[in-house]
Amino acid sequence: MIVENWKKVEDVKVEKFPYKGKMLNVVGTSVRWLSRYGDDGTGNPEYGLRFFTIQPGGEIPIHNHFYHQTMFIQEGTFECYAYDPKTDEKSDTKICGPGSSVFLSSLEPHGMKNVGNTPATFLCCICNVYEDDEEPIYKGG
Repeated sequence: MIVENWKKVEDVKVEKFPYKGKMLNVVGTSVRWLSRYGDDGTGNPEYGLRFFTIQPGGEIPIHNHFYHQTMFIQEGTFECYAYDPKTDEKSDTKICGPGSSVFLSSLEPHGMKNVGNTPATFLCCICNVYEDDEEPIYKGG
């Protein structure tokens, strides 16, 4: 068992994130890795729980990744964006506040912005998937 206080976990500024071979700017965002397990063969964890802080006006641009992800908004207000994977145009925007849960499937293009006047936080759980994985058993509801 590992027990840590989140405030003692290193808060790492996120400055860039890749999308389709380009490094895009991330604004006003930092992450604390609360847990990591395994290795996906590229230096990333198989499973991870992260604590994000995004400053007012801060934004994570369009991106995608191989893992499934669930975000739980703790504080603040975010605009969460879904993008069309063929055109990269925004296809949906949702306003998400405290208590909102956002699930993103593997490779689904998405992004988000803190639209409030104070720092906003969310927990983010990631889990790698593989080509032989099927639809998740739990569908929510």
